Amino acid sequence: MARSWMAAGLLAAWPGPALAAPGSIGAAATGTGSATATVLAPIVVTHTPGAALKFGKFTAGAGGAVVVSPAGSASVTGGVALVLGSSSDADSFLVEGDPNRGFAILTAAGSVSFAGVSLAFTTLPSAATGNLDVAGAASFTIGGTLRVPANAAPGSYTGTYSVTVNYN
Repeated sequence: MARSWMAAGLLAAWPGPALAAPGSIGAAATGTGSATATVLAPIVVTHTPGAALKFGKFTAGAGGAVVVSPAGSASVTGGVALVLGSSSDADSFLVEGDPNRGFAILTAAGSVSFAGVSLAFTTLPSAATGNLDVAGAASFTIGGTLRVPANAAPGSYTGTYSVTVNYN
């Protein structure tokens, strides 16, 4: 009797077979995952040929600013005066990319220069964001504010600024 009690104790203490994890067979199992990737058409921004942010013709006087709206209309502040018949215009850009996709517009400040003198300006896009149509196209305009110092030197000032467009 002592032996059967001992045998039963040994069997109870003896480790049993290892149990497999649920869903696996044997000591190892392999599953299959899934992956996806979406390649979009590259987004491209192009300056509209012949377009420019035109602050127009003005006199500096005591200084101030020339403001051109994204729609192209100009106004002045301070001692700056637009010359009668002066024309102003907003700049214009085209965007191409993945159809029906949204994008963000980022514009930088710039400056116009003449004979070593620079006048700084800030830019204002017609919208901060846009959407490409079903053909993958859109457009937007850029206005800005040109700071004019008192008695700025007369001349034809030119310059540049940068525009960045990113998918949302």
